[in-house]
Amino acid sequence: MTSTNWAGNLSYSASDLLEPGSVDELREMVAATPRIRALGSRHSFNRIADTTAVQVSTAGIPLDIEIDETDRTVTVGSGATYGEFARQLDRAGWALHNLASLPHISVAGAIATGTHGSGDRNGCLSTEVAAIEMVTADGGILTLRRGDPDFDGAVVSLGTLGIVARVTLDIEPTFEVQQDVVENLSWHALTSNLDAIAASAYSVSAFTHWGDDGATQVWLKRRSDGPPPTGDFFGASPAELQRHPLPGVPAGNTTTQLGVPGPWWDRLPHFKLGFTPSNGEELQSEYLVPRRHGVEAIEAVRALAPLIRPHLFVSELRTIAADNLWLSPSYGEDCLGIHFTWKLHVPEVEALLPVIDHALSRFSARPHWGKVFDTDPARIGELYPRLVEFRELADRLDPGGKFRNGFVDRWVFGA
Repeated sequence: MTSTNWAGNLSYSASDLLEPGSVDELREMVAATPRIRALGSRHSFNRIADTTAVQVSTAGIPLDIEIDETDRTVTVGSGATYGEFARQLDRAGWALHNLASLPHISVAGAIATGTHGSGDRNGCLSTEVAAIEMVTADGGILTLRRGDPDFDGAVVSLGTLGIVARVTLDIEPTFEVQQDVVENLSWHALTSNLDAIAASAYSVSAFTHWGDDGATQVWLKRRSDGPPPTGDFFGASPAELQRHPLPGVPAGNTTTQLGVPGPWWDRLPHFKLGFTPSNGEELQSEYLVPRRHGVEAIEAVRALAPLIRPHLFVSELRTIAADNLWLSPSYGEDCLGIHFTWKLHVPEVEALLPVIDHALSRFSARPHWGKVFDTDPARIGELYPRLVEFRELADRLDPGGKFRNGFVDRWVFGA
């Protein structure tokens, strides 16, 4: 069996892909398979979902959306993408607190890797999880709820503890968002006012090419029930037309801007559900840096601009609130995410990754688990203070290593 990830930069090595149509089928498949690895929506850029054994996709398990208005939760099948159930949730009068840039990604894959959106007060998508139901190595069902002893270790699991079948997420009353773009924010304005800029809207994304022109675009997503926009935005100019974050790319697939209010599910992402997201033929990297080091980290990357720019489509700067999930890149720290969307220059980008990692290592930067990086595996133990406890949890729930692969053996288990 040969299949590729979404970007096309790698082919999976799995011998087979199983696609159960129910949780019972999934349990039978897991129990009968010596080694197995979950495959999400294929939007990871590294081999986190790869295996030389068998992959399994839960996309065929019915959504079976269950809204509990008393507990303010929604439960869905783990293979669902956010876009597949967000509109139904909205029609019922409810919303999630945040979404990632793309609504096309699967719930289980997003939470297993600590994937995030943006916002000073918004934790990563994994913080929405109130409970997970997963199939264990023997085909049994294990349900963990917030407050259980193993819960904080099991949410951002990198697929190593079991195959997640259903997920329960926190919800809140539905809301509208209006999105504006400002252009040409200088480096001086950005670095001198980073905290004020990050706090200026519910979700803020600054796009840059690391040139002397600073942030060429800043996307401001404001809740309609929140504070109104202020006047001058640190010397940047309001965009008069819809914008795409990549230069020269038509803006038709980006979510509506120009201050037009719309539902949360159609404004919090950058890209519309009905269109192919982003650029496609690309690579992505991201490092989450403690906010207290944000300005220094930006300056460190700026110093590498001559090396970075020939291979870059665009970079995005976002903030993420701290959480308590053991392997979350924002564990214990409010973070600044420094994201790179690369051209598909695979050898050149691979050569750059250790250079960027070295430049950011002094700021305790954690790489995004689902994107390309080249960090010294020994440094992972320094970055994640609960790593030893996570290894013990994995050994207890999966003593035979049924769900492990080369990626987690290297980066998590030090093998």
